[in-house]
Amino acid sequence: MVEFDDKDKLSDALLRDVESSSSDSHASVKRTVLLEKDWIFRGDRLRSAVIGMECGSVGVDCRPSQYPYPEDGHIRNKSYAEAVGSYLGKKCMWVIGIFLHESYFGFGIAYTITSAVSMRAILLSNCYHKEGHDAPCEYGDSLFILLFGAVQLVFSQIPDFHNMEALSIMAAVMSFAYTFIGLGLGVAKVIGNGQIKGDIHGVTASSAIQKLWLSSQAFGDIAFSFNYNIILLNIQDTLKGPLAENKTMKKASSSAILITSFFFLTCGCFGYAAFGDEAPGNLLTGFGFYEPYWLVDLANVCIVLHLVGGYQVYPISEFPLVGGKEVPDSGFVHMEYTVKLPLVPSFKLNLLRLCFRSVYVAATTGLALLFPYFNQVLGVLGALNFWPLVIYFPVEMYLVQNRVRAWTGIWILLQAFKIFCLLCTIFAFIGSVEGLISNKLK
Repeated sequence: MVEFDDKDKLSDALLRDVESSSSDSHASVKRTVLLEKDWIFRGDRLRSAVIGMECGSVGVDCRPSQYPYPEDGHIRNKSYAEAVGSYLGKKCMWVIGIFLHESYFGFGIAYTITSAVSMRAILLSNCYHKEGHDAPCEYGDSLFILLFGAVQLVFSQIPDFHNMEALSIMAAVMSFAYTFIGLGLGVAKVIGNGQIKGDIHGVTASSAIQKLWLSSQAFGDIAFSFNYNIILLNIQDTLKGPLAENKTMKKASSSAILITSFFFLTCGCFGYAAFGDEAPGNLLTGFGFYEPYWLVDLANVCIVLHLVGGYQVYPISEFPLVGGKEVPDSGFVHMEYTVKLPLVPSFKLNLLRLCFRSVYVAATTGLALLFPYFNQVLGVLGALNFWPLVIYFPVEMYLVQNRVRAWTGIWILLQAFKIFCLLCTIFAFIGSVEGLISNKLK
């Protein structure tokens, strides 16, 4: 993203960036698990959206606020980790750093898996169209995972958010494109069926414990959808201009989360209404829809293009952490080399960036090959990161920033809120790990 002086252009650009990061994740059309696994949890998508939006707004306020109160200094918090360090101390900053490293890395794995599944779905769709819906069409994920990793080796050399405007625009446009396609296919399927499938009790499971596992995995997938707030300060740091940048950021992030949550919910509702208990975990790759095959192909192409750009949003926040402040005179760390190749613009290359980011992409690709399970991986990552990154640290920063005293009404309410979310997170984590292990052992 680039720097803007005009407020309207700035707001539009921010909305693109945050929508791109929050919809990827995350992928609104694909994650129908909320309604597919258990209809009874349909309200949790909305509750998670509200929780994510409110806790995200707390983080936004922690950048322009000086440490730890406005009158005490002029320290600008350029990232989530810096904000936690300013308000809660270095020990907490180290703890949040561990979760952030793991979270950024996990998003890279999830995006790699999702892209590979969509690329495979394109081949399957064409095969089913030519050979029939019952044809034994089978394709593995490994080749597509490696292909996506190779593409990311190139894009991972983008230095920072300032140079990502084109990828940001592409990711946002592609996200809206496949979302509308998936939603349209779901609505058309419901109309074609002439009835609404499924019921208020959700998917029928073989046993009560199996239904419990599916419900907990759905919680994890929902949590994964609302971790976007961990990069809000990184995006906000690219802003140039007024002191009220936190207000602009709040407006952009609130608009983005409301829009994406609307599509999450409507796609899930129509997916469940169209297929009932047979709803696939991924609407566009699970082959609930076979025709028009070209439209399904187009949607999956949009998903891949979205994730090519979306992959960089989270990991690029990780890359600056490997900088080299300890070795200021090292040419390997700091020297920039201008590379000129035929048919492409010249670009700058740094040896540390080349080595570290190549290893980083290779590692995410390798783990995606080892655990290529879409919903289960999302559930584990969502459950593992949701409580510390979205709930605990934002609430603690709010208490410090607003000087909330212990045992006051708001303090008790927030402590109860943290405990409730912790219990939900533990529930989701256990079920998601169970699902991951079960699929690995099959």
